[in-house]
Amino acid sequence: MYKECLGNMVSGSKPAEPYGAMQKDRLMMPMADPVCDMCGRCAAACSGKAITVGETWSVDLGKCLFCRDCYDSCVHITPVPAPDYVFRKEDLIFTSKDRDRVAAGHIDREKLRRLGSSVAVRELDTGSCNACEAEINAMSNKYYDCSRFGIKFVASPRHADLLLVTGPMTRNMLAAAKKTYAAVPGPKLVVACGTCAISGGLFVKGDVVGAGIGGTLPADLYVIGCPPSPGRLLVALIDALELRH
Repeated sequence: MYKECLGNMVSGSKPAEPYGAMQKDRLMMPMADPVCDMCGRCAAACSGKAITVGETWSVDLGKCLFCRDCYDSCVHITPVPAPDYVFRKEDLIFTSKDRDRVAAGHIDREKLRRLGSSVAVRELDTGSCNACEAEINAMSNKYYDCSRFGIKFVASPRHADLLLVTGPMTRNMLAAAKKTYAAVPGPKLVVACGTCAISGGLFVKGDVVGAGIGGTLPADLYVIGCPPSPGRLLVALIDALELRH
């Protein structure tokens, strides 16, 4: 066991995970086959209420928990690659007709120009279950080593360029979240990380303000997943912020 652990360590002969390998680790989203008969079994099985069946079939990736229960409910639901990120919340809704749609738009170019080749990140937990935090912590380890891409985490929002927000916006965190956002010097970016930050997830009917952080903090980027893996989160930040890789 000891030798096996040593063999998995990052070293000169076994470097950190390359960007290309992380890029190939795609998140899969549910999609209805063209022969779907709109029976509604997948919508009934969906814990996050992400699937809607009516005149058309659609899935809201901002609500999807990626639990795969819909696959077990109907043979006409199949996995297809999901986008790593989107810039607008409405672009998270997919129908069977636009399964290959890619992220449209871009982050404000003036903000990106002023960021340069690196970004200082302040993680802000507004009431999550800590699954996203576990994945975010792994971004700094030697295997993912986010610092080689110019991404570093800072302790104070006054030192940050970007707020990486996780969890639904709970009422107890609302005032603190607004103060944290105000403390970040401009130009600043906000990333909604994971299902809860985007839509409220399973906690949308809890003691929260709205559905996700929308309406309380202006999100520039939405990264899907429950939770997003360290590699996919890194790829989203690197691509969307046009960082070196």
